[in-house]
Amino acid sequence: MLLVTGATGQLGTIVIQNLLKKTSANKIVALVRDASKAADLIDRGVDVRVGSYDDIPSLDKAMQGVDKVLLIAGTDEHKRLQQHQNVVDAAKKAGVQCIAYTSRTLKNRSTLANQLMMGHFQTEDYIKQSGLSYTIFRNVLYMDAIPQFVGGNVFETGIFLPMGQGKVPFALRSDMGEAIANALVADDCANRIYQFTGSKSYSFDDVAATLTDLSGKTVPYISAKKTAFETQLKERGLPDIIAQRIIGFLTDIKNGQEDDVSTDLGNLLGRKPASLKEGLKALYNL
Repeated sequence: MLLVTGATGQLGTIVIQNLLKKTSANKIVALVRDASKAADLIDRGVDVRVGSYDDIPSLDKAMQGVDKVLLIAGTDEHKRLQQHQNVVDAAKKAGVQCIAYTSRTLKNRSTLANQLMMGHFQTEDYIKQSGLSYTIFRNVLYMDAIPQFVGGNVFETGIFLPMGQGKVPFALRSDMGEAIANALVADDCANRIYQFTGSKSYSFDDVAATLTDLSGKTVPYISAKKTAFETQLKERGLPDIIAQRIIGFLTDIKNGQEDDVSTDLGNLLGRKPASLKEGLKALYNL
């Protein structure tokens, strides 16, 4: 039995959709916080169990009869590490044979500007120290996040971000979810780490040029000064703590933390991941 946490979230949904193409529903367990959001999974024969990362008794119950767990990273950045530890502890207590985790492809934990990302490295450490066999999926920044970065009026305003010529080998969430499902079905969980990235790194100059090409509208990229961008965030009414978190995230991109290309994603997909042009065309319906 394979348990997928966060099963009704964006990544969890994609993973389970792909698992259902490769294995029978009665071999899949979905951990959800709200069973009403998992009606389609129940209809398809998936074993839906209700629980949360904070509710240890519910995790203990969810792990019963499970051989392998996919721990999808929690979204509460301040509580994330403890939540992940709760899942790992419950898995170990229940005799689970393998735990997989969706981490991040950040290069150097000692030079991170966004310290909240340290939770991913700390979770990896905790899993390795648990004695459980593991598979770690280090996922690059989703291409799906580009519209959030550049804003809803990008075709009118262009891109104004403090990232210099920092590059990211963006990949679609759908490609990563499919590859994770492939690995979970085929992998023997022999303490393997996968680096999931696109086939090529792109700067936001490339993003701007691609959006220009696809839309026929000129989309400039302005590499903003950190102070000017910080002022813009404050003018939008964002609290300072949120503004600094965003700046830290973008600073890591500028410093090349995401710029690490691997063939792992393509190998597991059996094809090349979507290119920047293919992905943006789909995301913007162009």
